[in-house]
Amino acid sequence: MALADMMLPTYRQMLGALSNWLEKAQTQLGQPEADALMAKRLAPDMFPLSTQVRFCCVQVMEGISRLNGKPFPAVVDTLLEEGRNAGETPGTLADAKAHISESLAWLDKQDANATSLEPGDPIEHSLPNGIVFDFTVEQYVRDWALPQFNFHLMTAYAIMRSSGVELGKVDYVSHLLPLVRPGTMPG
Repeated sequence: MALADMMLPTYRQMLGALSNWLEKAQTQLGQPEADALMAKRLAPDMFPLSTQVRFCCVQVMEGISRLNGKPFPAVVDTLLEEGRNAGETPGTLADAKAHISESLAWLDKQDANATSLEPGDPIEHSLPNGIVFDFTVEQYVRDWALPQFNFHLMTAYAIMRSSGVELGKVDYVSHLLPLVRPGTMPG
């Protein structure tokens, strides 16, 4: 199995879940409160919800682009800049949902077989602060790409949950419901 085969469906299903969580927030809180939620943080030194959503989208595009040896889409720089400045201008829930929709549309155009990289091939990952990681492709996917995406995803979940949005485990694993054996779901 190619590593991108693991990443693409994971990114699709979890971006879909994130969009559903935002929809629940809008339904449960109402529009003004849902938009105000975009500026909420778990801690003062953490980015707000709007940044967590943007960074989920960034992680998706960076991870797949890097594996396919392609430059990042131009929107990555925009999302990063908006995310870093979201404390002052968080945007709206509609903006967040649009970013997710755009990322899902971008994912739909990606080919899991586009990479010629093997799991043991070297891959470089540079951070804006100058730190450079030398990974193998397998290490990059396992230790960076998926964990970074999940960090921002779960931080978004925690912000919404701590702000009163009624979310539970089933909201996180809703993609598994079609796999439940008939007759085994508790009443």
